[in-house]
Amino acid sequence: MTTTLALLPLLLVLGLLATGRASALAAGLAGLAATLAASATLVMGTGGPDAVAGLFRREVPAGLWLSWHVIAIVVTGVFFHRATLARAGTGGEGARAPTPRRLFAVCFLLAPFAESVTGFGVGYIIALAALRRLGIGGLPALLLGLYSQSLVPWGALAIGTTVGATLAGLTPNELGVLCALLQIPIHALYLALYWRFAREAGVPVPVLQKLDDVAWIAALLALVWLANYASDIEIAAAAPTAFLLALRFWRDERPDLAQVRATLGASAPYVALTLALCATRLVTPLRDLLKPLWAMKPFENQPAFAPFYAPGFWLLSIGIAVVLIARAPLMRVAGEAARGAWRASAVTLAFVVMAEFYVGSGMATAIAEALHGVAGRGAALGVPLFAATGGFLTGSGAAANAMLMPMEIALARTLALDLAWVAAVQASLTANLTMLSPIRVSMGAAILALSASDAVLYRRAWPLALPPLVTGFAAVAVLLAYD
Repeated sequence: MTTTLALLPLLLVLGLLATGRASALAAGLAGLAATLAASATLVMGTGGPDAVAGLFRREVPAGLWLSWHVIAIVVTGVFFHRATLARAGTGGEGARAPTPRRLFAVCFLLAPFAESVTGFGVGYIIALAALRRLGIGGLPALLLGLYSQSLVPWGALAIGTTVGATLAGLTPNELGVLCALLQIPIHALYLALYWRFAREAGVPVPVLQKLDDVAWIAALLALVWLANYASDIEIAAAAPTAFLLALRFWRDERPDLAQVRATLGASAPYVALTLALCATRLVTPLRDLLKPLWAMKPFENQPAFAPFYAPGFWLLSIGIAVVLIARAPLMRVAGEAARGAWRASAVTLAFVVMAEFYVGSGMATAIAEALHGVAGRGAALGVPLFAATGGFLTGSGAAANAMLMPMEIALARTLALDLAWVAAVQASLTANLTMLSPIRVSMGAAILALSASDAVLYRRAWPLALPPLVTGFAAVAVLLAYD
Protein backbone atom coordinates (compact mmCIF):
# COMPACT_ATOMS: atom_id res chain seq x y z
CA MET A 1 0.00 0.00 0.00
CA THR A 2 2.79 2.43 0.95
CA THR A 3 4.73 1.78 -2.24
CA THR A 4 1.63 2.13 -4.40
CA LEU A 5 0.75 5.47 -2.84
CA ALA A 6 4.33 6.68 -3.23
CA LEU A 7 4.48 5.69 -6.91
CA LEU A 8 1.10 7.10 -7.93
CA PRO A 9 2.12 10.81 -8.17
CA LEU A 10 5.20 9.99 -10.28
CA LEU A 11 3.27 7.65 -12.55
CA LEU A 12 0.54 10.27 -12.90
CA VAL A 13 3.02 12.94 -14.00
CA LEU A 14 4.87 10.67 -16.42
CA GLY A 15 1.61 9.32 -17.82
CA LEU A 16 0.14 12.78 -18.41
CA LEU A 17 3.32 13.98 -20.12
CA ALA A 18 3.60 10.83 -22.21
CA THR A 19 0.13 11.34 -23.68
CA GLY A 20 1.25 14.60 -25.22
CA ARG A 21 -2.09 16.15 -24.30
CA ALA A 22 -1.12 17.63 -20.95
CA SER A 23 1.27 20.53 -20.53
CA ALA A 24 4.17 20.37 -18.10
CA LEU A 25 2.26 22.81 -15.89
CA ALA A 26 -0.90 20.69 -15.83
CA ALA A 27 1.13 17.55 -15.14
CA GLY A 28 3.12 19.30 -12.43
CA LEU A 29 0.05 20.63 -10.65
CA ALA A 30 -1.65 17.23 -10.86
CA GLY A 31 1.49 15.57 -9.52
CA LEU A 32 1.77 18.09 -6.70
CA ALA A 33 -1.86 17.58 -5.65
CA ALA A 34 -1.40 13.81 -5.74
CA THR A 35 1.84 14.07 -3.76
CA LEU A 36 0.25 16.20 -1.06
CA ALA A 37 -2.63 13.75 -0.74
CA ALA A 38 -0.41 10.65 -0.74
CA SER A 39 2.12 12.06 1.73
CA ALA A 40 -0.64 13.24 4.08
CA THR A 41 -2.26 9.79 3.95
CA LEU A 42 0.99 7.98 4.73
CA VAL A 43 2.05 10.32 7.53
CA MET A 44 -1.46 10.30 9.00
CA GLY A 45 -1.28 6.53 9.30
CA THR A 46 1.95 6.63 11.28
CA GLY A 47 1.83 9.90 13.21
CA GLY A 48 -1.69 11.31 13.11
CA PRO A 49 -2.89 14.85 12.36
CA ASP A 50 -0.06 16.53 14.26
CA ALA A 51 2.53 14.77 12.12
CA VAL A 52 0.72 15.83 8.94
CA ALA A 53 0.58 19.43 10.12
CA GLY A 54 4.28 19.32 10.97
CA LEU A 55 5.08 17.90 7.54
CA PHE A 56 3.28 20.75 5.79
CA ARG A 57 4.77 23.42 8.07
CA ARG A 58 8.25 22.08 7.33
CA GLU A 59 8.19 21.15 3.65
CA VAL A 60 6.03 23.89 2.09
CA PRO A 61 8.34 26.77 3.18
CA ALA A 62 11.43 24.73 2.28
CA GLY A 63 10.03 24.00 -1.17
CA LEU A 64 9.09 27.64 -1.72
CA TRP A 65 12.56 28.79 -0.71
CA LEU A 66 14.35 26.38 -3.04
CA SER A 67 11.92 27.27 -5.84
CA TRP A 68 12.71 30.95 -5.38
CA HIS A 69 16.36 30.38 -6.34
CA VAL A 70 15.26 28.91 -9.65
CA ILE A 71 12.40 31.31 -10.34
CA ALA A 72 14.66 34.32 -9.76
CA ILE A 73 16.86 33.15 -12.63
CA VAL A 74 13.93 32.08 -14.83
CA VAL A 75 12.27 35.50 -14.65
CA THR A 76 15.43 37.58 -14.97
CA GLY A 77 16.83 35.28 -17.68
CA VAL A 78 13.72 35.70 -19.81
CA PHE A 79 13.82 39.46 -19.18
CA PHE A 80 17.46 39.60 -20.28
CA HIS A 81 16.63 37.72 -23.48
CA ARG A 82 13.69 39.99 -24.23
CA ALA A 83 15.90 43.00 -23.62
CA THR A 84 18.44 41.80 -26.20
CA LEU A 85 15.63 41.26 -28.72
CA ALA A 86 14.37 44.80 -28.13
CA ARG A 87 17.81 46.26 -28.59
CA ALA A 88 18.20 48.38 -31.70
CA GLY A 89 20.51 47.13 -34.38
CA THR A 90 20.52 43.44 -33.47
CA GLY A 91 19.42 42.21 -36.82
CA GLY A 92 22.48 40.02 -37.02
CA GLU A 93 24.99 39.24 -39.75
CA GLY A 94 24.32 38.38 -43.34
CA ALA A 95 24.88 35.01 -44.99
CA ARG A 96 28.25 33.34 -44.50
CA ALA A 97 30.01 30.41 -46.12
CA PRO A 98 29.28 27.11 -44.30
CA THR A 99 32.79 25.99 -43.37
CA PRO A 100 33.46 23.10 -40.92
CA ARG A 101 35.13 25.49 -38.48
CA ARG A 102 32.16 27.87 -38.43
CA LEU A 103 29.74 25.00 -38.03
CA PHE A 104 31.67 23.63 -35.05
CA ALA A 105 31.77 27.05 -33.40
CA VAL A 106 28.00 27.43 -33.75
CA CYS A 107 27.13 23.95 -32.46
CA PHE A 108 29.59 23.56 -29.60
CA LEU A 109 30.47 27.11 -28.52
CA LEU A 110 28.06 29.87 -29.57
CA ALA A 111 24.76 28.08 -28.96
CA PRO A 112 25.83 26.33 -25.70
CA PHE A 113 27.11 29.70 -24.45
CA ALA A 114 23.73 31.32 -25.08
CA GLU A 115 21.93 28.40 -23.45
CA SER A 116 24.23 28.49 -20.40
CA VAL A 117 23.58 32.19 -19.86
CA THR A 118 19.83 32.37 -20.41
CA GLY A 119 18.49 28.81 -20.80
CA PHE A 120 14.92 27.84 -21.76
CA GLY A 121 15.82 26.96 -25.34
CA VAL A 122 17.30 30.38 -26.19
CA GLY A 123 20.52 28.67 -27.29
CA TYR A 124 18.49 26.51 -29.69
CA ILE A 125 16.86 29.57 -31.25
CA ILE A 126 20.24 31.24 -31.68
CA ALA A 127 21.70 28.04 -33.14
CA LEU A 128 18.96 27.78 -35.77
CA ALA A 129 19.39 31.44 -36.74
CA ALA A 130 23.17 30.99 -37.07
CA LEU A 131 22.77 27.78 -39.08
CA ARG A 132 20.41 29.51 -41.49
CA ARG A 133 23.01 32.26 -41.99
CA LEU A 134 25.38 29.43 -42.98
CA GLY A 135 22.86 28.27 -45.55
CA ILE A 136 21.81 25.18 -43.58
CA GLY A 137 18.09 24.58 -43.14
CA GLY A 138 15.55 21.80 -42.99
CA LEU A 139 16.08 18.63 -41.00
CA PRO A 140 19.91 18.94 -40.91
CA ALA A 141 19.53 22.33 -39.17
CA LEU A 142 17.15 20.84 -36.61
CA LEU A 143 19.59 18.04 -35.80
CA LEU A 144 22.66 20.27 -35.61
CA GLY A 145 20.75 22.89 -33.61
CA LEU A 146 20.10 20.33 -30.87
CA TYR A 147 23.80 20.53 -29.98
CA SER A 148 22.93 23.85 -28.35
CA GLN A 149 21.71 21.68 -25.46
CA SER A 150 24.93 19.68 -25.07
CA LEU A 151 26.01 21.57 -21.92
CA VAL A 152 22.57 21.87 -20.33
CA PRO A 153 23.77 20.61 -16.91
CA TRP A 154 24.95 24.23 -16.72
CA GLY A 155 22.06 25.74 -18.69
CA ALA A 156 20.39 28.87 -17.33
CA LEU A 157 23.39 29.38 -15.06
CA ALA A 158 23.16 25.79 -13.79
CA ILE A 159 19.80 26.08 -12.02
CA GLY A 160 18.87 22.46 -12.72
CA THR A 161 22.13 21.11 -11.31
CA THR A 162 21.84 23.43 -8.31
CA VAL A 163 18.37 22.06 -7.53
CA GLY A 164 19.62 18.50 -7.97
CA ALA A 165 22.62 19.10 -5.73
CA THR A 166 20.48 20.56 -2.96
CA LEU A 167 18.08 17.62 -3.02
CA ALA A 168 20.99 15.17 -3.06
CA GLY A 169 22.70 16.81 -0.07
CA LEU A 170 25.69 17.93 -2.15
CA THR A 171 27.15 21.31 -2.97
CA PRO A 172 26.53 22.49 -6.55
CA ASN A 173 30.27 22.36 -7.20
CA GLU A 174 30.55 18.74 -6.03
CA LEU A 175 27.80 17.69 -8.41
CA GLY A 176 29.07 19.92 -11.21
CA VAL A 177 32.56 18.37 -11.14
CA LEU A 178 31.15 14.85 -11.53
CA CYS A 179 28.76 15.94 -14.29
CA ALA A 180 31.73 17.47 -16.10
CA LEU A 181 33.54 14.11 -15.98
CA LEU A 182 30.48 12.32 -17.38
CA GLN A 183 30.39 14.81 -20.25
CA ILE A 184 33.72 13.48 -21.54
CA PRO A 185 32.34 10.20 -22.96
CA ILE A 186 29.03 11.89 -23.80
CA HIS A 187 30.78 14.53 -25.90
CA ALA A 188 33.04 11.96 -27.54
CA LEU A 189 29.93 10.18 -28.84
CA TYR A 190 28.18 13.49 -29.63
CA LEU A 191 31.15 14.45 -31.78
CA ALA A 192 30.98 11.24 -33.83
CA LEU A 193 27.30 11.89 -34.53
CA TYR A 194 28.01 15.56 -35.28
CA TRP A 195 30.41 14.63 -38.09
CA ARG A 196 27.70 12.47 -39.65
CA PHE A 197 25.07 15.22 -39.36
CA ALA A 198 27.54 17.77 -40.78
CA ARG A 199 28.17 15.55 -43.82
CA GLU A 200 24.43 15.17 -44.37
CA ALA A 201 24.12 18.98 -44.19
CA GLY A 202 26.63 19.36 -47.01
CA VAL A 203 29.55 20.36 -44.77
CA PRO A 204 31.84 17.30 -44.63
CA VAL A 205 34.58 17.52 -42.02
CA PRO A 206 38.07 16.53 -43.24
CA VAL A 207 40.28 14.30 -41.10
CA LEU A 208 42.57 17.11 -39.95
CA GLN A 209 39.58 19.22 -38.99
CA LYS A 210 38.20 16.28 -36.99
CA LEU A 211 41.44 16.23 -35.02
CA ASP A 212 41.05 19.96 -34.49
CA ASP A 213 37.46 19.43 -33.29
CA VAL A 214 38.64 16.80 -30.80
CA ALA A 215 41.29 19.17 -29.42
CA TRP A 216 38.78 21.98 -28.94
CA ILE A 217 36.24 19.66 -27.27
CA ALA A 218 39.00 18.45 -24.93
CA ALA A 219 39.89 22.05 -24.09
CA LEU A 220 36.24 22.94 -23.56
CA LEU A 221 35.54 20.05 -21.18
CA ALA A 222 38.79 20.62 -19.29
CA LEU A 223 37.84 24.25 -18.71
CA VAL A 224 34.28 23.27 -17.70
CA TRP A 225 35.68 20.81 -15.16
CA LEU A 226 38.17 23.39 -13.86
CA ALA A 227 35.46 26.04 -13.55
CA ASN A 228 33.25 23.64 -11.57
CA TYR A 229 36.19 22.77 -9.32
CA ALA A 230 37.66 26.21 -8.75
CA SER A 231 34.78 28.67 -9.11
CA ASP A 232 31.02 28.95 -8.79
CA ILE A 233 28.95 26.57 -10.87
CA GLU A 234 26.93 29.40 -12.44
CA ILE A 235 29.81 30.33 -14.75
CA ALA A 236 31.12 26.80 -15.30
CA ALA A 237 29.90 26.66 -18.90
CA ALA A 238 29.38 30.35 -19.70
CA ALA A 239 32.98 31.42 -19.01
CA PRO A 240 34.74 28.56 -20.89
CA THR A 241 32.48 28.79 -23.95
CA ALA A 242 32.82 32.58 -24.05
CA PHE A 243 36.62 32.37 -23.80
CA LEU A 244 36.95 29.68 -26.46
CA LEU A 245 34.44 31.42 -28.72
CA ALA A 246 36.58 34.56 -28.63
CA LEU A 247 39.68 32.51 -29.47
CA ARG A 248 37.88 30.79 -32.34
CA PHE A 249 36.66 34.08 -33.72
CA TRP A 250 40.20 35.45 -33.68
CA ARG A 251 41.74 32.32 -35.19
CA ASP A 252 39.12 31.46 -37.80
CA GLU A 253 37.98 34.88 -38.99
CA ARG A 254 41.15 36.96 -38.63
CA PRO A 255 38.99 40.04 -38.08
CA ASP A 256 40.09 43.57 -38.69
CA LEU A 257 39.35 46.33 -36.20
CA ALA A 258 35.98 47.15 -37.78
CA GLN A 259 34.87 43.51 -37.54
CA VAL A 260 35.97 43.31 -33.92
CA ARG A 261 34.02 46.45 -33.08
CA ALA A 262 30.91 45.21 -34.92
CA THR A 263 31.04 41.83 -33.18
CA LEU A 264 31.55 43.36 -29.75
CA GLY A 265 28.71 45.78 -30.39
CA ALA A 266 26.32 43.01 -31.41
CA SER A 267 27.27 40.82 -28.46
CA ALA A 268 27.71 43.60 -25.88
CA PRO A 269 24.94 42.43 -23.49
CA TYR A 270 26.37 38.89 -23.34
CA VAL A 271 29.92 40.17 -22.95
CA ALA A 272 28.84 42.46 -20.10
CA LEU A 273 26.93 39.66 -18.37
CA THR A 274 29.84 37.22 -18.66
CA LEU A 275 32.33 39.77 -17.33
CA ALA A 276 30.05 40.70 -14.41
CA LEU A 277 29.49 37.08 -13.41
CA CYS A 278 33.16 36.18 -13.74
CA ALA A 279 34.27 39.26 -11.80
CA THR A 280 31.91 38.60 -8.88
CA ARG A 281 33.09 34.99 -8.65
CA LEU A 282 36.79 35.27 -9.45
CA VAL A 283 37.82 38.64 -7.97
CA THR A 284 38.20 37.78 -4.29
CA PRO A 285 37.56 41.24 -2.72
CA LEU A 286 34.41 41.70 -4.82
CA ARG A 287 33.16 38.18 -4.03
CA ASP A 288 33.84 38.64 -0.32
CA LEU A 289 31.91 41.92 -0.39
CA LEU A 290 28.83 40.79 -2.30
CA LYS A 291 28.35 37.17 -1.22
CA PRO A 292 27.52 37.92 2.45
CA LEU A 293 25.75 41.23 1.72
CA TRP A 294 22.12 40.90 2.89
CA ALA A 295 22.46 37.12 2.51
CA MET A 296 19.45 35.10 3.70
CA LYS A 297 19.53 31.45 4.77
CA PRO A 298 16.29 30.50 6.55
CA PHE A 299 16.89 26.73 6.14
CA GLU A 300 20.08 24.98 7.16
CA ASN A 301 19.96 22.42 4.33
CA GLN A 302 18.98 24.96 1.67
CA PRO A 303 21.24 27.39 -0.18
CA ALA A 304 21.58 30.99 0.93
CA PHE A 305 20.32 33.82 -1.25
CA ALA A 306 22.55 36.88 -1.58
CA PRO A 307 20.64 39.43 -3.70
CA PHE A 308 23.68 41.31 -5.04
CA TYR A 309 25.67 38.13 -5.69
CA ALA A 310 22.88 36.12 -7.29
CA PRO A 311 23.02 35.73 -11.10
CA GLY A 312 19.51 37.13 -11.36
CA PHE A 313 20.70 40.53 -10.11
CA TRP A 314 23.12 40.84 -13.02
CA LEU A 315 20.67 39.47 -15.57
CA LEU A 316 18.15 42.08 -14.44
CA SER A 317 20.59 44.98 -14.10
CA ILE A 318 22.24 44.48 -17.47
CA GLY A 319 18.87 43.78 -19.09
CA ILE A 320 17.52 47.10 -17.80
CA ALA A 321 20.64 48.90 -19.01
CA VAL A 322 20.23 47.34 -22.48
CA VAL A 323 16.59 48.44 -22.66
CA LEU A 324 17.37 51.99 -21.54
CA ILE A 325 20.29 52.37 -23.94
CA ALA A 326 18.16 51.04 -26.79
CA ARG A 327 15.36 53.42 -25.72
CA ALA A 328 12.91 50.54 -25.84
CA PRO A 329 9.75 50.67 -23.70
CA LEU A 330 10.81 49.12 -20.40
CA MET A 331 7.32 48.18 -19.26
CA ARG A 332 6.56 46.44 -22.55
CA VAL A 333 9.73 44.37 -22.28
CA ALA A 334 8.95 43.57 -18.63
CA GLY A 335 5.43 42.52 -19.60
CA GLU A 336 6.73 40.25 -22.36
CA ALA A 337 9.18 38.71 -19.90
CA ALA A 338 6.46 38.11 -17.32
CA ARG A 339 4.25 36.42 -19.91
CA GLY A 340 7.18 34.30 -21.06
CA ALA A 341 8.38 33.31 -17.59
CA TRP A 342 5.28 32.63 -15.54
CA ARG A 343 4.61 29.15 -16.88
CA ALA A 344 8.19 27.94 -16.36
CA SER A 345 8.15 29.46 -12.88
CA ALA A 346 4.90 27.71 -11.98
CA VAL A 347 6.21 24.38 -13.30
CA THR A 348 9.36 24.79 -11.22
CA LEU A 349 7.36 25.61 -8.10
CA ALA A 350 5.10 22.57 -8.51
CA PHE A 351 7.92 20.07 -9.04
CA VAL A 352 10.25 21.43 -6.35
CA VAL A 353 7.54 21.44 -3.65
CA MET A 354 6.58 17.96 -4.84
CA ALA A 355 10.21 16.85 -4.36
CA GLU A 356 10.35 18.25 -0.83
CA PHE A 357 7.28 16.24 0.16
CA TYR A 358 8.72 13.08 -1.38
CA VAL A 359 11.76 13.43 0.85
CA GLY A 360 9.99 14.65 3.99
CA SER A 361 7.22 12.03 3.94
CA GLY A 362 9.54 9.10 3.26
CA MET A 363 7.88 8.25 -0.08
CA ALA A 364 11.19 8.39 -1.95
CA THR A 365 12.68 5.87 0.46
CA ALA A 366 9.62 3.62 0.15
CA ILE A 367 9.98 3.47 -3.66
CA ALA A 368 13.70 2.75 -3.41
CA GLU A 369 13.17 -0.10 -0.96
CA ALA A 370 10.43 -1.58 -3.16
CA LEU A 371 12.67 -1.48 -6.25
CA HIS A 372 15.45 -3.12 -4.27
CA GLY A 373 13.08 -5.81 -3.12
CA VAL A 374 12.01 -6.60 -6.67
CA ALA A 375 15.29 -6.30 -8.59
CA GLY A 376 18.01 -6.43 -5.95
CA ARG A 377 21.12 -4.48 -6.90
CA GLY A 378 19.93 -4.57 -10.50
CA ALA A 379 17.47 -1.84 -9.50
CA ALA A 380 20.37 0.59 -9.93
CA LEU A 381 20.00 0.23 -13.70
CA GLY A 382 16.76 2.14 -13.31
CA VAL A 383 18.70 5.30 -12.37
CA PRO A 384 19.73 6.27 -15.94
CA LEU A 385 16.39 5.09 -17.32
CA PHE A 386 14.39 7.26 -14.90
CA ALA A 387 16.73 10.20 -15.47
CA ALA A 388 16.49 10.00 -19.24
CA THR A 389 12.71 9.64 -19.15
CA GLY A 390 12.34 12.63 -16.85
CA GLY A 391 14.50 14.89 -19.02
CA PHE A 392 12.79 13.77 -22.21
CA LEU A 393 9.26 14.31 -20.92
CA THR A 394 9.69 17.53 -18.93
CA GLY A 395 12.25 19.29 -21.16
CA SER A 396 13.64 20.85 -17.98
CA GLY A 397 16.62 19.78 -15.92
CA ALA A 398 15.31 21.63 -12.88
CA ALA A 399 11.85 20.04 -13.07
CA ALA A 400 13.14 16.52 -13.75
CA ASN A 401 15.76 16.72 -10.99
CA ALA A 402 13.16 18.01 -8.57
CA MET A 403 10.80 15.18 -9.49
CA LEU A 404 13.28 12.29 -9.55
CA MET A 405 16.40 13.14 -7.50
CA PRO A 406 14.84 12.21 -4.12
CA MET A 407 13.95 8.74 -5.40
CA GLU A 408 17.36 8.26 -7.05
CA ILE A 409 19.22 9.23 -3.86
CA ALA A 410 17.00 7.01 -1.72
CA LEU A 411 17.72 4.14 -4.12
CA ALA A 412 21.46 4.80 -3.87
CA ARG A 413 21.26 4.65 -0.06
CA THR A 414 19.25 1.43 -0.15
CA LEU A 415 21.77 -0.20 -2.51
CA ALA A 416 24.80 1.29 -0.70
CA LEU A 417 26.00 3.02 -3.87
CA ASP A 418 28.03 6.22 -4.05
CA LEU A 419 25.42 8.97 -3.60
CA ALA A 420 27.38 11.62 -5.45
CA TRP A 421 27.88 9.52 -8.57
CA VAL A 422 24.23 8.43 -8.64
CA ALA A 423 23.22 12.09 -8.35
CA ALA A 424 25.62 12.92 -11.21
CA VAL A 425 24.10 10.26 -13.46
CA GLN A 426 20.63 11.60 -12.68
CA ALA A 427 21.57 15.26 -13.25
CA SER A 428 23.66 14.64 -16.36
CA LEU A 429 21.27 12.31 -18.18
CA THR A 430 18.22 14.38 -17.33
CA ALA A 431 19.89 17.52 -18.66
CA ASN A 432 21.21 15.93 -21.85
CA LEU A 433 17.93 14.24 -22.73
CA THR A 434 16.08 17.57 -22.62
CA MET A 435 17.45 18.17 -26.13
CA LEU A 436 15.07 15.50 -27.44
CA SER A 437 12.03 16.62 -25.48
CA PRO A 438 8.89 17.26 -27.52
CA ILE A 439 9.19 20.91 -26.44
CA ARG A 440 12.59 21.33 -28.14
CA VAL A 441 11.89 19.25 -31.24
CA SER A 442 8.52 20.84 -31.94
CA MET A 443 10.00 24.32 -31.41
CA GLY A 444 12.73 23.58 -33.94
CA ALA A 445 10.26 22.20 -36.46
CA ALA A 446 8.09 25.31 -36.10
CA ILE A 447 10.99 27.74 -36.51
CA LEU A 448 12.28 25.88 -39.57
CA ALA A 449 8.75 25.37 -40.98
CA LEU A 450 9.31 21.62 -41.35
CA SER A 451 6.38 19.61 -42.66
CA ALA A 452 7.77 16.23 -41.58
CA SER A 453 5.82 14.27 -38.97
CA ASP A 454 7.09 13.81 -35.42
CA ALA A 455 7.80 10.16 -36.23
CA VAL A 456 10.16 11.18 -39.04
CA LEU A 457 11.87 13.81 -36.91
CA TYR A 458 12.50 11.42 -34.03
CA ARG A 459 13.64 8.65 -36.37
CA ARG A 460 16.50 10.93 -37.36
CA ALA A 461 17.12 12.53 -33.97
CA TRP A 462 16.96 9.51 -31.66
CA PRO A 463 20.70 8.61 -31.99
CA LEU A 464 21.39 11.72 -29.89
CA ALA A 465 19.90 9.83 -26.94
CA LEU A 466 22.61 7.16 -27.17
CA PRO A 467 25.62 9.15 -25.84
CA PRO A 468 24.06 10.01 -22.44
CA LEU A 469 22.28 6.65 -22.13
CA VAL A 470 25.40 4.60 -22.90
CA THR A 471 27.42 6.74 -20.50
CA GLY A 472 24.80 6.51 -17.76
CA PHE A 473 24.42 2.72 -17.92
CA ALA A 474 28.20 2.31 -18.05
CA ALA A 475 28.64 4.52 -14.98
CA VAL A 476 26.04 2.54 -13.03
CA ALA A 477 27.65 -0.75 -14.09
CA VAL A 478 30.99 0.48 -12.74
CA LEU A 479 29.34 1.51 -9.46
CA LEU A 480 27.76 -1.92 -9.11
CA ALA A 481 31.06 -3.64 -9.86
CA TYR A 482 33.14 -1.68 -7.37
CA ASP A 483 30.75 -0.76 -4.55
